[in-house]
Amino acid sequence: MKPRPLPRAFYARDTVVVAKALLGQLLVSVVGGRRCLARIVETEAYVGPDDPACHAAGWRRTARNEVLYGPPGLAYVYFTYGMHWCVNVVTEPEGYPAAVLLRAAEPLVGLATMRRRRGDVPDLALAAGPARLTQALGIDRRLNGHRLGSRPLWIAAGRPVPARQVVAGPRIGIRVAADWKLRFYVRDDRFVSRPR
Repeated sequence: MKPRPLPRAFYARDTVVVAKALLGQLLVSVVGGRRCLARIVETEAYVGPDDPACHAAGWRRTARNEVLYGPPGLAYVYFTYGMHWCVNVVTEPEGYPAAVLLRAAEPLVGLATMRRRRGDVPDLALAAGPARLTQALGIDRRLNGHRLGSRPLWIAAGRPVPARQVVAGPRIGIRVAADWKLRFYVRDDRFVSRPR
């Protein structure tokens, strides 16, 4: 059965709500004709212009972050640390810059392709971290602004994670507002990038 994309309305909600709801959903990639599928197990919310860690903090608007201001359900892909791609899902109404970073996923389909893209790493580490996730699924700048309801990259309905299994903790890898508990992950999941 082909996983059907989530509707745009799924993303047109409060960013924290979307960040939690994305847990258990399926990230599907057919980049380069290679089908890969992974279950999202970790996310991080960037809640808009009042969030100093958001790329649009203070309503800053640049060529790099323009996609953040677009309609909900777009992929916001950017380069970080001069070496890694990260993929975010744009949330909230169009014009309000907020997004959810996809931090980690459990590989389910296309593991051979993911292994080729990632090199000699254990399967547990194939998509455990935002840069590893994008590399494993073939996501790069070409998908910036892509609507996540169509090929070659979309998010499909998976199995929702019960609220009691969702852990909230500080965000990772940022300098400001890192202590805001806007990182969400599935409790005791082996594919999370960091368990605490």
